[in-house]
Amino acid sequence: MDVMDGHNDLPWRLRVRDPHGALDLAADLTATGLHTDLPRLRRGGVGAQFWSVYVPDDRPEPQAAVQVVEQVELVRRIVARHPDRLAIATSAAEVERVRASGRIASLLGAEGGHCIDNSLVVLRSLYKLGIRYLTLTHSRNTAWADSATDEPASGGLSPFGHEVVRELNHLGMLADLSHVADTTMHAALDTSTAPAFFSHSSARALCDHPRNVPDDVLRRVRDTEGVVMVTFVPFFLTDECRHWGDELYRVEDAIALPCDSPEFLRERQAWIEANPCPPTSVRDVADHVEHVREVAGVGAVGLGGDFDGTEVVPARLPDVSAYPALFDELTARGWSEPELRGLAWDNAMRVLRATCG
Repeated sequence: MDVMDGHNDLPWRLRVRDPHGALDLAADLTATGLHTDLPRLRRGGVGAQFWSVYVPDDRPEPQAAVQVVEQVELVRRIVARHPDRLAIATSAAEVERVRASGRIASLLGAEGGHCIDNSLVVLRSLYKLGIRYLTLTHSRNTAWADSATDEPASGGLSPFGHEVVRELNHLGMLADLSHVADTTMHAALDTSTAPAFFSHSSARALCDHPRNVPDDVLRRVRDTEGVVMVTFVPFFLTDECRHWGDELYRVEDAIALPCDSPEFLRERQAWIEANPCPPTSVRDVADHVEHVREVAGVGAVGLGGDFDGTEVVPARLPDVSAYPALFDELTARGWSEPELRGLAWDNAMRVLRATCG
């Protein structure tokens, strides 16, 4: 079964761990600790992947605007190295053409509105580079939008934030509401004329993390014929893991080093190994999928694994090869083949087609 996944952080992981491009994605890289490579994408049935062109929000916005372009170029270099396996896509029609050729459609999503440097001109330029979603915030507020994990400042969206949403609609670019505050979700939905879109979020009712989608917003997703692409990150699956993740964030803050520095990565990994995350499994992900279905409808749920954007993963979902394990779990719960196809592909494609063409 073909999968369209809403969020994969391999590009940033490669920027940090493999700056000289020594790793061959055509090989199985399981032993390196990466979650993603071409053989495992094929085993997982991935037919379309939104690659996150992420830049941390701890750097000045002009620098972030430069680095997001560098991340786009990194993805394009990866695609150019593997033209028999990958191809860039910027619309639903192109995704279908790439899939028909037997390759994986590679879409681009920018994670965090800080990368537009408070400029609609930069936003338009990112669109021209092929980016097809903008996550309005990451873990910190922008000057124009409130993040789920920062102190409220704009009351959701500032007047310029509403301009950003309108410009996204005009361009044909998805306004991604993962990472934003509830007030920002509602403000964006009040302004947007496009279907609601969450690239990698789960259900607040099952895990009370501010990154997750509350039921009142899920009902608005239903009403806009949008989609929530459920993430597999344990912090967002159970409250036990949420508490563990909160402690990890405190440890990260205390390290007080750039988040992509070798020293930061070593200290964080040492803490994780000494303080293991509480266990989660594919069943927890299935619970979130079913909750989104229950509140927003079967047409409103998709998959956004966030592989290579997390150090910990649920049991039976270790990497991008594992989507069939989730389908097996849902089949055992009574999901039909058409419902699974909607989850895996059709629902996200409908929203992509409605927004980007």
